[in-house]
Amino acid sequence: MAVTNVTPDSFSDGGRFLDPERALAHARGLIADGADILDVGGESTRPGAGPVDVGEEIARVVPLIRAIRAESEVAVSVDTMKPAVARAAVAAGATMWNDVSALRHAPDSLEAAAELGCEVVLMHMQGEPRTMQAEPRYVDVVAEVADFLAARAEAAMAAGVGRDRIWLDPGIGFGKHLMAHNLPLLAHLDRIVALGFPVLLGVSRKSFISAVDGGGRPPSERLGGSIAAALAGAAAGVAAVRVHDVRETAQALRVWNAIAAAR
Repeated sequence: MAVTNVTPDSFSDGGRFLDPERALAHARGLIADGADILDVGGESTRPGAGPVDVGEEIARVVPLIRAIRAESEVAVSVDTMKPAVARAAVAAGATMWNDVSALRHAPDSLEAAAELGCEVVLMHMQGEPRTMQAEPRYVDVVAEVADFLAARAEAAMAAGVGRDRIWLDPGIGFGKHLMAHNLPLLAHLDRIVALGFPVLLGVSRKSFISAVDGGGRPPSERLGGSIAAALAGAAAGVAAVRVHDVRETAQALRVWNAIAAAR
């Protein structure tokens, strides 16, 4: 899954692809690099990010989704918390709703997911983007994240979302301490996979990589750590990794799989 931001303020590439033509050119490049899914987002969910008006978010994502769909059959996901944006995106050709709030943001989120019938990613986040990194606390982060995701999957199915449409995401970096919470989650991803749903892992360029590496590394200098974490996810059985650097990650996964096959 390739990060395809149409935002002015995302933590890694904010503003670079806000222009529609540049966004489409970027999407074409991601497809050429080997992306299986383009995850189109019009509202940043980086720590401290503020909300975006529904109309503005739709105006950012829908034209790009339509343009991608007009020339490619690649799967398109919409990265949004808002049911109205998800509805507009699916109408434009998206087939997946990637929701960092796990369908908790709006009263009609669960109903909308059932109505749309698209695949839906339920992600764990403690708090909300503006405040989630202020002081995250857990007694047992792995157990608490697993329990939350299992409960949200049950809620989605009870609302009418098909079990085969549900994905889970442990939410690395979303309301988690850089080292004390993210690393145990990555070390025990098998417990999330064991819940029986496909797991999406988003670790690309995240701050915990810089923390492990001694601190101070900007997002553009976190490729090695991003690939290491993606391979850890692959070893644990995740179904997809959400990345910025598609070509490099795809190459790493191909080599990793080739070595595994040679055993």
